Amino acid sequence: METTSRVGAQPPAAEGGQQLPSAWRTVDGYLRAPFPWYGLDEAFTGPRWLMQVGTAADGAVEHGSIGHGDEPSVRGDSGSAGEPREKFAVVVTVAAQPSRRSADGTGLLEATSVSSAAWLAGVGLLSFTWPGQMDHTLRDDWLDQQTETAWALADDLDGPEWSRLSLPVDGAAASFCYRESEFGWVLAGTTGAGVHLGAYGRGMSAYGLGFAVVKDIGAYA
Repeated sequence: METTSRVGAQPPAAEGGQQLPSAWRTVDGYLRAPFPWYGLDEAFTGPRWLMQVGTAADGAVEHGSIGHGDEPSVRGDSGSAGEPREKFAVVVTVAAQPSRRSADGTGLLEATSVSSAAWLAGVGLLSFTWPGQMDHTLRDDWLDQQTETAWALADDLDGPEWSRLSLPVDGAAASFCYRESEFGWVLAGTTGAGVHLGAYGRGMSAYGLGFAVVKDIGAYA
């Protein structure tokens, strides 16, 4: 694949892996991005919420996520006893970038690709998932192992773990790499708008989704 630097691979997390809600819903970073943001299209009528953006060393915005549906919390893969699983889908937008010099001119930044979107989506899903009954002391080891697995899978989009799924992007059919696991689903593809798309979710089927440019990201403020 094209190389990827795993930029912003893991979002900030509190003890136990819980993402910090205070890092969400800040629209400033989204407004600084020189590329369009994507979310689910108008067929989705549920709640939408900002998550956070990832930046390069020079502060340039390189990717970010927008959530749809129930705001997820960290829980075991089967959910709490008697409690329904959350239904959500997160769309990750990644700027399509070639290999390029770093801002200070001392190094070479690796290219982003569909694999970059697959990697970020895979790690995003892991950030909200723990195997049921896992001892707290083992969680870091589990996450490290699963993160490396997500990286290996993203590096082999033509491999047997992935299937193909056609979904609309801005009203036109587009091909995505798609996989399911006990934790949820992940997909990744690209657009004609200079960005790659990743998505992940659980409790909400990926098969009926469509993606479209967010017309006014400032409306989320």
